[in-house]
Amino acid sequence: MVNDCTAVWNNCLQTIRRNVNNQSFKTWFEPIRPVRLDDGALTIQVPNKFFYEWLEEHYVQLLKMTIRKELGDGGRLEYQILMSKAGQQQPAHENQLRVPQAAVPKTGKKKSYQPGGVDAGNIKNPFIIPGIKKLKVDPQLNTSYNLDNFIEGDCNRLARSAGYAVSKKPGGTAFNPLVVFGDVGLGKTHLAQAIGNEVLKSDPTKTVLYVSCEKFTNQIIESIKNNAVNDLVNFYQLVDVLIVDDIQFLKNKTKTQEIFFHIFNQLHQHGKQIILTSDRPPKDLEGLEARLISRFKWGLSADLQVPDFETRRAILESKMMKEGVHIPSQVSEYICYNIQNNVRELEGVLVSLIAQSTLNNQEIDIDLAKRVIKNFVKQINKEISVEFIQDLVANHFDVPVEKLSGKTRKRHVVVARQLSMYLAKKMTDQSLKAIGDMFGGRDHSTVIYSCKTVQDLLDTDMIFKDTVVELEKKIKLTLSEH
Repeated sequence: MVNDCTAVWNNCLQTIRRNVNNQSFKTWFEPIRPVRLDDGALTIQVPNKFFYEWLEEHYVQLLKMTIRKELGDGGRLEYQILMSKAGQQQPAHENQLRVPQAAVPKTGKKKSYQPGGVDAGNIKNPFIIPGIKKLKVDPQLNTSYNLDNFIEGDCNRLARSAGYAVSKKPGGTAFNPLVVFGDVGLGKTHLAQAIGNEVLKSDPTKTVLYVSCEKFTNQIIESIKNNAVNDLVNFYQLVDVLIVDDIQFLKNKTKTQEIFFHIFNQLHQHGKQIILTSDRPPKDLEGLEARLISRFKWGLSADLQVPDFETRRAILESKMMKEGVHIPSQVSEYICYNIQNNVRELEGVLVSLIAQSTLNNQEIDIDLAKRVIKNFVKQINKEISVEFIQDLVANHFDVPVEKLSGKTRKRHVVVARQLSMYLAKKMTDQSLKAIGDMFGGRDHSTVIYSCKTVQDLLDTDMIFKDTVVELEKKIKLTLSEH
């Protein structure tokens, strides 16, 4: 039976892959595991409740179509949600779909740092606002960070969606803790603080606190020196939403880890929300106690990946709108092609362009962009040429490059030729006539027709779309390496 369900699900995946983009397939379908096939019902296991809800909201029609194709009109799909409690799984229910609430893991016998009977008026508040006597916590948030200006793309959709869910119901979702991880400059701090700001916007009575791991460690050191550890811990246990940035810096800090462990337990047991950021997933964190890493895995770990060109362009345009400036599309494309791995650098280039343009009373153009970008990257990418695109596409389709300029009408050569023209128009500054000349003296109408044909395929054929996306990435990557 296991083999039967696996075979059916593998067939389903083949259909699904053709209808969604590569990143969505990896994010939402590769983690699914087939469990059993029984009486026309295929049971699949998903990692958590959020995962199930996302599938039902965004892919229900695709799943229905796929299941009917494999199992007939009476085919059904049932879910089994992986639980985090003691490694157990929630069994699937017959004839109906029931989504269980996430289990609250047991933390064992309490040791020290008890929160019971705390008088808020007597707790020392490390974030006290001067002039206010009662306990009032400054959330330490940058109010310019919000979910509206955190641009969504395939690179961050899971993390942003989870963050939105948490902001609407802090402590009441399966994403507790929510661990956001990724490389420097991809928006971890922005997203974490945006969640906090959204919580306060919805409910100003909530106590939200953002703290860097470095600041938290320094507070622990000070509290130990002043024999006031219990005061600090009791304060943190009054927080409704705790955001700790760069949790990887707890590495090898044994005492700080011990105290954070007890704060984490108390907050989690009382339904308070915990949000953590890290430069790597919990399983790869070094120098942290196993019991801490285990707790980090209770909720959801969502990564922020390097944004693709379209997302970088959307981020840049959002920043331009905020700053009230206009940059020619040719310039913004050039910036996004050359600043590939870091959103922070993208923002820095924009700020520098505005400053240079204002101070020197100079129009923002390609030449100015090139000079500014030199300060952000070691070497500006080579100019993208039509010849370079022809070579890369010909190699990908395994056809001689001279065939692209010839008259052959063989299907695979025609596709390669049309795609080369499309990429040349999209990624170079050459005119339609100049592009046509590079393909055996074809006129501009042939280039236009080729571009339209490729665009039609992009809209209807997901496999072809994935091929084009990969080629675009390869062009940019190859150029950046020279």
